[in-house]
Amino acid sequence: MKSRTNEQPLHGQRLYRRRLLQLAGGAALLPAARLVQADDIARVAQRAETAAPVEAVRDDLMSHFRELDVDGCFAMLDVKANRLSLVNTPRAKTRMVPASTYKIPNSLIAFETGVVADPDQVQPYGGGKTRFPQWQRDMNLREAIAMSNVPVYQGVARRIGMQRMQTWVDRLDYGNRELGKQVDQFWLRGPLAISAVEQTRFLARLAQQQLPASRLSQQWVREILRNESGSDYALFAKTGWAMDAGLNHGWWVGWVERNGGVFTFALNMDLQREEFAPKRLTIARAMMVELGALPAQSGQARKTS
Repeated sequence: MKSRTNEQPLHGQRLYRRRLLQLAGGAALLPAARLVQADDIARVAQRAETAAPVEAVRDDLMSHFRELDVDGCFAMLDVKANRLSLVNTPRAKTRMVPASTYKIPNSLIAFETGVVADPDQVQPYGGGKTRFPQWQRDMNLREAIAMSNVPVYQGVARRIGMQRMQTWVDRLDYGNRELGKQVDQFWLRGPLAISAVEQTRFLARLAQQQLPASRLSQQWVREILRNESGSDYALFAKTGWAMDAGLNHGWWVGWVERNGGVFTFALNMDLQREEFAPKRLTIARAMMVELGALPAQSGQARKTS
């Protein structure tokens, strides 16, 4: 299923926004059960105010995927220039299960709801056997996100609860916003899905601390996502691998801060073989070097998580 396009054309935008504000003004008269519609109105109004980025198709970079004989896509948003570089546009606009990249909003929601006090508070993994032995211990979110500890984050999600989780996913306007019935499975098996393009937009708001959440919570998420730093850049990122319910695709998403600019990115590719997993980072790095977001020596910089 392809991603929905929600931006309004620039022509007639002022009239459209005026009508939205009129509707929003009337929201105060609605019953409490219908107040969520006011949030929807505000969300659409925000989109109407933001000009859609200029798209630049870079299918010449598909050679990186062809070398492995795999299908994949890449999207990178230059926030300052409002320019969106796309590799394999149809796939980049197709929603897929976010897998462990959902640990990014999950962390933010945990901080905002108070389920997790701060990045250093130790969280239980729940006991029992896990897919990987290194997951079998309690740890804080700094460690849990670095080693992508699924049981720890499932426990966090259960303590948040479905109602609060749905409220926050709606508020963050994350992907298709569909959670289904299992609060600890929706990002691993579906129905939650998000496109690479939507990932870049969400991350742009997070990188600039523009999400509808406290600046402190957004700063904490930024801290635990930091991967490496160089003399003129910093890299914040998270991997994901959807391997349940017949799924088999991988993600690497995040952003680069360099020379006063912010570049958000999302790579998505098929992972038919386990040895392809590290290629998510290799391919995305190579593309960002070619697009000017990362210096050529970036992979040799000091690791920070």
